[in-house]
Amino acid sequence: MDQRTDRPGGPDLLELPMPQPRECPFGPPPEMAALRERAPVTRVKCPTGLVAWLVTRYDDVREVLGDAERFSSRPGQAVHLMAHADPERPVGELEFSRMDGPDYQRFRQHMGPEVATPRRMAELRPLVQDLVDERLDALAAAGPPGDFYADFALPVTSAAIGALVGVPYADRELFHRAAAAVFSGATSRAELAEALKPLHTYLYKLVVTRRADPGDDALSRMIARGAAAPRPFTDAELVAISSTMLVTGFDTTATTMSHGLLTLLAHPAETDRLRADPSLIPSAVEEIVRFLGGGPGIVRQATRDTEIGGHPVAEGDYIVAAIQTADRDPGAFPEPDRLDVGRRPNKHLGFGYGTHQCFGQQTARLELTVTLETLLRRVPSLRLAVPAADVPFKTGTPVHGPAEVPVTWDAILPAGTAR
Repeated sequence: MDQRTDRPGGPDLLELPMPQPRECPFGPPPEMAALRERAPVTRVKCPTGLVAWLVTRYDDVREVLGDAERFSSRPGQAVHLMAHADPERPVGELEFSRMDGPDYQRFRQHMGPEVATPRRMAELRPLVQDLVDERLDALAAAGPPGDFYADFALPVTSAAIGALVGVPYADRELFHRAAAAVFSGATSRAELAEALKPLHTYLYKLVVTRRADPGDDALSRMIARGAAAPRPFTDAELVAISSTMLVTGFDTTATTMSHGLLTLLAHPAETDRLRADPSLIPSAVEEIVRFLGGGPGIVRQATRDTEIGGHPVAEGDYIVAAIQTADRDPGAFPEPDRLDVGRRPNKHLGFGYGTHQCFGQQTARLELTVTLETLLRRVPSLRLAVPAADVPFKTGTPVHGPAEVPVTWDAILPAGTAR
């Protein structure tokens, strides 16, 4: 059965509610909350034509994401939004993000030591701090106004992931162009392959170089671990891993960073709490991810006849897990539509949940934390340079957030400034 166009609903089938940044810049569209209350598992038609069950309650979304045996990642998590993603296409041998079970874990466990361990985060922190300070110095030299997204967030996250993998900042356009194609809802399959080719060619040469002459970077360490693994990693697999880290590791975080700043500027009382008590910054990062994360949801597919929240779901049915709506569920979070930088506990799903939760979440947390700490210390006068309603948002992409954040300031204090 082709579930892009079939079963059930006919012409009255509900269209998947999409983000409405003008009406709801920091939350899901209002109809999502209404569905969560009256029809938490409901049939929808997605922008690509995919027909799926939309799941909106926290417990149900957590169950779907946490049970990879019943709900597979095989279709691809954004197949409901991107034209080049085909849920019926067989999983390629290098498409580890669409794999489940041991096949997926083989790749994830290989990347984990580079992006997830406390030791690696401690090693990366001085690098991220230097990058943040360098970008603020550049903004100070240029003078106000500036675009926080283009002039700060993108350079910081691009340089960080490039340095981690072993790709110089000067070569960032290779993975920027690839990411633009990957995350565009309009890119065709042929256009995607063409856009990825230069990056994959570059990375193949880099793998060959690092095999012969290892450096102090993630790629060199992954090559060494891969060679010693029970099933050694091929050059093509190492290229796929490195490409995924680069393509997914900069703009998603840069957009959250920019969206998070916009959110804090719109909630000055919460920003004042952070200035008065910087120890709240780690919980503020979690709250920003809860408040903003998830966008139009991610896709899973039922591997057998089952149910979600007591609602029957057939084998092969697609499911859209509405993460942001789940993270606004009053059954899981007190006053869920209120930004609370001190919220604890905060078991949000903004980084996903289960075996396929975001593998780079610790790196993202580090970059967001260092950025907030440094902005509050060095740019206490940071503010929007335009009315909030004039901030443009991205369209045609699952990476939801502002396309630019015009900001201004009175002064940017030197890097060594103490609180």
